[in-house]
Order: sequence, then C-alpha cells, then structure tokens
Amino acid sequence: MRLTSLAAVSLTLGLPSLAAHAQNPSPMDIRACTAIETDAQRLACYDRATGRDNLPAAQKKSDAAAQAPAPATSTSPSSNAFGHEASRVASANTQATGTESEQATSDVKPLSLLDSRWELSPESKLGTFNLRGYKPIVVLPFFASSNQNRQPDSPNPLNTVTEPQQVDNIESKFQLSLKTKIWQGVFGDQGDVWAAFTQSSRWQVYNEKESRPFRETDYEPEVMLMFNTNYQLGGWNGRLLGVGLDHQSNGQSDPLSRSWNRVMGYAGFERPGWTIMFRPWWRIPEGGPDDNNPDIDNYMGRADMQIIHEWQGQEFGLMLRHSLRAGSESHGAAQFTWSFPVAGNLRGYMELFKGYGESLIDYNHNATYLGIGVSLLDWY
Repeated sequence: MRLTSLAAVSLTLGLPSLAAHAQNPSPMDIRACTAIETDAQRLACYDRATGRDNLPAAQKKSDAAAQAPAPATSTSPSSNAFGHEASRVASANTQATGTESEQATSDVKPLSLLDSRWELSPESKLGTFNLRGYKPIVVLPFFASSNQNRQPDSPNPLNTVTEPQQVDNIESKFQLSLKTKIWQGVFGDQGDVWAAFTQSSRWQVYNEKESRPFRETDYEPEVMLMFNTNYQLGGWNGRLLGVGLDHQSNGQSDPLSRSWNRVMGYAGFERPGWTIMFRPWWRIPEGGPDDNNPDIDNYMGRADMQIIHEWQGQEFGLMLRHSLRAGSESHGAAQFTWSFPVAGNLRGYMELFKGYGESLIDYNHNATYLGIGVSLLDWY
C-alpha cells in the first residue's frame, strides 16, 4: 500500500519535469522523431535532429525568408529575353530538389513497431525523460460484466467481504499508462532502464443509489531493463529481451486490499504489422497475515502473451494468460481488443475479456466483460 502511495506521489510530482524534458527530445537519428505522438514535440525533435534549434534567431528568419515564394515583378525587355530560360532553370532546380528530397525520404527506412515504442536500435534513440505511451490509454463509458463480483473473497479471512456489495453490472472504465526512459546505455550502447506507471479504474458512475463509487482502482508502477536483440525464430524477428520489477495493488484497506510483487521477464518478437510479447513472471513471496491473496498466481497466472496486429489503420490485440498449472490450479484469461479510426485522431475502442482477474479485486472471480469507448493512445 505504501509503495503504491509513494509511486503515485512520485509520479504526480515528477510529471511537470518529465513533461518539460519531453518538449526537448534528443534524437540520435531523425527517424526516432516519427515515434512521437504530439505534433509540437515531433517538430521540436526534427529541429534538434537537424541542428536547427542551435541556429541564431536571425539566421532562422533568413532561412524562412529564403524559402518564401518570390513576389511577382513587372515584365521588362530583359526579363522577356531571359524570363523563359530563367523559368525553365528554376523549374528544373525545383524538380531536382524535389527529386532529391523524395529520394532521401524513400531511403529512410521507417521504424518497426517495437522500435517505435522501445527505442531499440541506435537510430530510434530519443534520450532520457521523454514521456512515452506504454499500455493503451482508454476511456470506456460502457463497461459491462456478466457476473459482477459483489462479495470478494480470499483464502486469507482478513480479506473476505462478509456482506454483499450493492454494485451494478454496468459501469465505466478508464486507463492511463505512461513510461519514460531513465537511463540510456547501461552497458555501453546496450541496455535501457524504463520506469512505467499504469492506473486503471472501474467507476460505478450509473449507480446513483450508492453515490456513484469507484468500485476498483489498480495502481501498477514498474521498472524494466530492456535490451535490443536481433535474431530469427520461426519467421519472427526477436527484437527485445528484458527483466523488471512490478508492483500492483488497489490501495484499499482490509478486507478489500489486494496486492502482489513480481520479477518480470520480457521477450518481444515482430514481423511487418505484427508483434508478440511474452512475459513470464515469478511472484515475490509475502506469507503470513500480510498476504492479501496467497493464491493469486493460480488465477492471474505466471505468464502471459500479447499479440498485436496493425491492419489498414486498425489495431487488433489478443492477450492470453495462464497459471501454468494443471487440475484445480489451472486458471487463466483471454482478452480481445479492437481500435479503429473514427475522426481525426479520435479512435474507437472495444475490449472483450473472459476469465479470472480482470482487476485485482476480481483476481479469483470468473466473468465476461465487454467495454466500448474511445482510445487516446494505442499500443503502437
């Protein structure tokens, strides 16, 4: 609980400084700028990559004036004599410049999906303390459950609710998720340390009778050490290996308190339009009366796999999770997501979840959930 509070406070206090750094990314290659979502930050990144931000103000104005179209002038005999030739030469120069520009653009290989999010290759590096997307940022006004968990329980009697809660099957859900690189090049030019924070809330906004309470909010700070790799496996390019620490809790007091700490592993693969991320983990034991949920890894699993496919402006996601046990300890979950363009930067979003652990309070509760809303930021 304390770790969650500290993480939330640290993130809140650090947001202004992180945002300030995000305005001045330091790319090693101009291609890295294409991964930035915000227009103003992306333009600033291009300026820094080309060295334009170091030019004196007078020179910038001079360059702007030189690029402005020349004003029309009156026709004179001399201009009649040389106008056609001058126009032809100017047109040829413009075509040559345009051809060279198009050639330069075509020679620039776009960043891959994993590269655009994790800055793996040297040309994708943006430096440290730039706010980046992590998991999707979504707002779902409609989030319905087939079987709402009205009496959460746990093998720990201190974490078992004795009276059913008055909660509706239909609520809303939203998720905020960001990350930033805090150390680039831990081992020479290899290894980057990332810090991430995800918050997801389930809000009983339509439950007027109970004063519209927040049913559940989960907080998840993470620290990850990621390495760039390049190997082939079954037609997939292995691009990422990593290890990390993950804390997740709901910030509640007993009997609603739920939390766990994990050592995480990461392995990322991709091919054009596709990514796969494997995440095995080991739960750090707690034991005793402080363990809110001693059997959580038998329900929320010991590993998951995330598959993402980009197709014609749409993004499809499939998450599979399992306890990696048999018999009575065999439990898991699956989630399908779909993000699609609506208007401008606005994207629709749908998610369908089936299984255990849609949230921490529901870690040992089996249900189906359907959410519909908008996505402000996708996986890629």
